Amino acid sequence: MAHRAVVRTATAADARGIATVHAVSWRETYAHLVDGEEHPAFEVEPRVARWEQNLAAGSFGTVVAVVDGAVVGFATTADPDDPDGDEQPTGPAADDRPDAHRPTELTMLYVLAAAHGTGIGQALLDAALADRPASLWVAADNPRAQAFYRRNGFRTDGTTGAFPPIGATVRMVR
Repeated sequence: MAHRAVVRTATAADARGIATVHAVSWRETYAHLVDGEEHPAFEVEPRVARWEQNLAAGSFGTVVAVVDGAVVGFATTADPDDPDGDEQPTGPAADDRPDAHRPTELTMLYVLAAAHGTGIGQALLDAALADRPASLWVAADNPRAQAFYRRNGFRTDGTTGAFPPIGATVRMVR
């Protein structure tokens, strides 16, 4: 990314850009965990309508990173008790750990691979959470993301889950 990103609150006009980053990031990050190159999780079009609905309903607190007019990353937060969080895995003992509850859940943070290492992920995390206590779920087989979250004060709390189609997930809290 040659130009500096602008991080701002998402608007309805960002739905397609967010959907594109969402689908492309899934392919870039999880292709090795998902059966089939043409998995529905990698499709942009079905995500556009969902993002239009999410943004219209205010389902998440959503921020985007924009470079040269294009969304290159986004982050979302929600109440961890919100049953509509579509990225939230289920698993045994997911909420009965003593330190499980946090006032905010980072439900998604995706950045295009071309923007990795540019500080955009950090800027999105800072805009979405600042230094507030939070929880998140991350793929067990995503050491890059886990290292990023550890650098930002998160730690695994021993809770595991599963999120189709990526499989095993771990919860991190701070």
